[in-house]
Amino acid sequence: MTETEKLKESLFRKTKTGWEGLQENVKNDIFTFCDNYIEFLNKSKTEREIVKSVKELIEKKGFKNICEYTSLKPGDKVYYINREKSMYLSVIGERSIENGINIIGAHADSPRLDLKPNPLYEDSGLAYLKTHYYGGIKKYQWTTIPLSMHGVIVKPNGEKVEICIGEDETDPIFTITDLLPHLASEQMERKLKEGIKGEELNLLIGSIPYNGENIAEAVKLNILKILNDKYGITEVDFVSSEIELVPAFKSRTMGLDKSMVARLWSR
Repeated sequence: MTETEKLKESLFRKTKTGWEGLQENVKNDIFTFCDNYIEFLNKSKTEREIVKSVKELIEKKGFKNICEYTSLKPGDKVYYINREKSMYLSVIGERSIENGINIIGAHADSPRLDLKPNPLYEDSGLAYLKTHYYGGIKKYQWTTIPLSMHGVIVKPNGEKVEICIGEDETDPIFTITDLLPHLASEQMERKLKEGIKGEELNLLIGSIPYNGENIAEAVKLNILKILNDKYGITEVDFVSSEIELVPAFKSRTMGLDKSMVARLWSR
């Protein structure tokens, strides 16, 4: 080595991948952890599902609902669920809270599209649901991909109906259509962030008219009949619903060496 190369060797920060030097048992632990993480991601695509999955995990670790307690003692492990969308966990310490507490925060969140309060409409013989994007998603990534529908509807009598359509292999999926390249000359002139606009994120959900009849909004009627038969809901129930659309993709390992976890959608 030249003097310059020696100086560079001694002064430059040396970087290496986290995989270097790992023992085989540690690698196996990493892969096991990631397998469990992938399973968690596939079960937990919305805030409500995240809370539900976490509840199952922590109860296996000895956590109990704080509402079951009349008093707490050091070592107790408790949780509280707020409106089924957030959760608080605590391990009761030995010293007074006046001496301080340790807090860890984690964000239960997911990129998604939400249904608007009055979403269902028919246009040119097709039925759609109007959506509103949540957060800073890249809207152009949400067209022509399989989407699944997750959420809850609260009926006038207080009954809560849970919906999950598109995750099972036998379920139908949904999509947001886009223009074919040879029909999209005007669209192709837009800037990337405006390639697909928010008001264009309408979900295609059906095309068959009720009983094949030639009446106004027959396709919309058929969709409502299907929803009513399966869930006992009517159009007005969308107002009291919280239904979210997420990609129907499954998270899985990525790379021939399985060194990465791929959740195949992002902001």
